[in-house]
Amino acid sequence: MKAKLRFALYLGCTVQTEQYAYELSVREVLPRLGVELVPLEGASCCGHPLRNVSTPLWLYLAARNLALAGGQGVDVLTLCNGCHLSLCEAQRLLSDDGELRERVCSALEVEGLKYTPDVRVYHLLEVLHDIVGVGTIKSAVSRPLAGLRFACHYGCHLLRPSEVGRPDDPENPAKLERLVEALGAEAVDYPERLDCCGAELAMNYSDAALTMAGMKLRAVQRRGVDGLVVVCPFCMRMLDAKQDAAKTVLSDQSIEVPVFYYTQLLGLAMGVPKEKLGLELNLSPVDKVLSRMC
Repeated sequence: MKAKLRFALYLGCTVQTEQYAYELSVREVLPRLGVELVPLEGASCCGHPLRNVSTPLWLYLAARNLALAGGQGVDVLTLCNGCHLSLCEAQRLLSDDGELRERVCSALEVEGLKYTPDVRVYHLLEVLHDIVGVGTIKSAVSRPLAGLRFACHYGCHLLRPSEVGRPDDPENPAKLERLVEALGAEAVDYPERLDCCGAELAMNYSDAALTMAGMKLRAVQRRGVDGLVVVCPFCMRMLDAKQDAAKTVLSDQSIEVPVFYYTQLLGLAMGVPKEKLGLELNLSPVDKVLSRMC
């Protein structure tokens, strides 16, 4: 095993208040892969919900979280696509706009915090694929998921806008598929792979959001896969927790797609008991897949 890696685990809002299975599975599998998760005490929202209301407030919240990590001398590991994009975009804007940077830094000084631009922000996908490495993950697998076929869903904010510097190719991403294949499963390609889950519309246009989620699920089901793999809590909300609502909006009760966090499948392949991975919190029909694995 490589020397221990250390990251400040930034959970954001949705993981801590709703998508508990993501945190549970991450805390089980990453330490087993040599990754130390450092608590980010005092962390706040990434600021994403406020960016269209007040740019300075968004930047303050984002910079505050980065300053907390910088104070501990560690880089940031995010689990949410939106949080990752928000923190990365904030870094870029603070680098480009000296007036805004000075304003934000002055506000942070009131708390005794100092913003430094050298803190790196990583998404879980990057840490697993680029830093831990596919080879290390393969070596950690004790119960290969052979015979299972999964479709992958990246989510929009993980890939776009590309000028910010995203974790994978915006047009032809491949890292999640490689990680799925490292578990011994088959990653199935499908034309709708980059389609949105609808989460960004959910607050104001619920039916439109659920229609998008349902169409995505229907497309996945037509490929005959065993399940769908995600790496974002908002995508999980739409495709897992809201699956029944999406079926109702589409008037299609035939949709039955098991949805998993990648870290849940990783844990199962590593021999972690399913009770420790939060699988009982998945609301989609995952039991029919688990019965073949456990």
